Amino acid sequence: MQPPSSPDPTPHHDARPAHVATTRVSSLISRLFARLGSLGSFAPPEDHDGKAPPRTSDELALARTDMAAHRTLMAADRTLMAWVRTALSMVSFGFTIYKILQGLAESGTALGVATQPRVVALFLIGLGNLSIVLGTMEYWQTARGLAREQVIPIWRPSFTMAVLIGVLSVFLFVAVIFKAL
Repeated sequence: MQPPSSPDPTPHHDARPAHVATTRVSSLISRLFARLGSLGSFAPPEDHDGKAPPRTSDELALARTDMAAHRTLMAADRTLMAWVRTALSMVSFGFTIYKILQGLAESGTALGVATQPRVVALFLIGLGNLSIVLGTMEYWQTARGLAREQVIPIWRPSFTMAVLIGVLSVFLFVAVIFKAL
């Protein structure tokens, strides 16, 4: 019986080029992503020797505080958008139920109570209005607290959309009350 043969020290012709090609492609992809990642980055200014100057502890603390305030503001924006999303769902669902039940009542289908479509619609649209008001108040308080630390524009896109949707939902509430729609 022969001892097991050791692997051939010379690589096979097919295995080496595939390995080399894979390594080259992955290296190329890594360099490409590194360059793409640095395109939008804001690096600190460099000295004459190409190195960034050391930052003081006060500069680092200020940068961290600014970033924390931005994170808090973005979290407040996301929370307001969640309030608006919930309110918009309630308002649209209430109006849809109103129109469907109103159409059924006009077609002669007997409903339990003659004012039921309006009551259901007003309840859901009212809850949507309340949701927008509560979310906007919460956002306002958070933004006012952050404004003590740094300048924050109150008319951010999420706040603007909340106000617009709030005004439209109040209009819809009034229109359902007076049967304008």
